[in-house]
Amino acid sequence: QVHVVESGGGSVQSGGSLRLSCATSGVNLDYWAIGWFRQAPGKEREAVACINNEKRKTEYADSVKDRFTISRDKAKNTVYLQMNNLRPEDTAVYFCATDVLIGNVACLNSAEFDYWGQGTQVTVSS
Repeated sequence: QVHVVESGGGSVQSGGSLRLSCATSGVNLDYWAIGWFRQAPGKEREAVACINNEKRKTEYADSVKDRFTISRDKAKNTVYLQMNNLRPEDTAVYFCATDVLIGNVACLNSAEFDYWGQGTQVTVSS
């Protein structure tokens, strides 16, 4: 059975950093992709970053490139999202999702993921 649990959210000032964790069970991180998505109040969910372990590939939304880094610790079955130089527009609930991506599908597409965590709140004040 697949489980995904996010943690590490909180409140920081603009320019600060947070590291989100996505702890998984029932997932083989050698083959499963992990995506981070976020949703701000009144806005649609958007992709943030993704690691496609089978293809050894990471992808980032343009809005977070050079500020956020996705990484994995296979021994802990955990994927991290290191967020630096945070901005007020990064405020959102951040979700972790996982699934096996077959073929040449877009990793930064929430529709490709069936297993989701409950989310963790990130608030950035100016």
